[in-house]
Amino acid sequence: MLDKSLIKSTWWQKRFTGSGYRLTAGRNTIIDVLSKTPGHLSADDIRTRVHSRSPGVGLTTIYRTLDILSNLGMVYKFDFGDGWMRYELARSPKEDHHHHHLVCTSCAKIIDYADYVDEELKLLRKTEIELSRKYDFNITSHIVQFYGICRGCGAKKDSPVKK
Repeated sequence: MLDKSLIKSTWWQKRFTGSGYRLTAGRNTIIDVLSKTPGHLSADDIRTRVHSRSPGVGLTTIYRTLDILSNLGMVYKFDFGDGWMRYELARSPKEDHHHHHLVCTSCAKIIDYADYVDEELKLLRKTEIELSRKYDFNITSHIVQFYGICRGCGAKKDSPVKK
């Protein structure tokens, strides 16, 4: 059983338990790993980090917890086209999660960017309004990802081949 006196209560723990879910030691470890790791983690990345602290937490528990967190809007779930879903914990309960991604199709590097987001959002909001109206569809979120070649991979392709 989880000793709640050892845990500093945070917004995500309150939301999790406030939604009727039990905060087990395994779930707390999963959320803690997400909260302390920048970037986008696959379920396997999370398993590796969780296993070092809680060896009894299996991949099934991790996937179930990620599904719950995603459904509660506490975790963002990304598909970068490489066959792995990636997860990122929302940083606050009211976070307006608008950073977008550049994804290198050569090395799979993912770059979060916030440049031009205001301009993008203006265009996307207009597009969402028009699409919602035209198709009678309630849009709840969007994802913007650009795919290409990062500077490092581009430099490798431009360098002469050594024999």
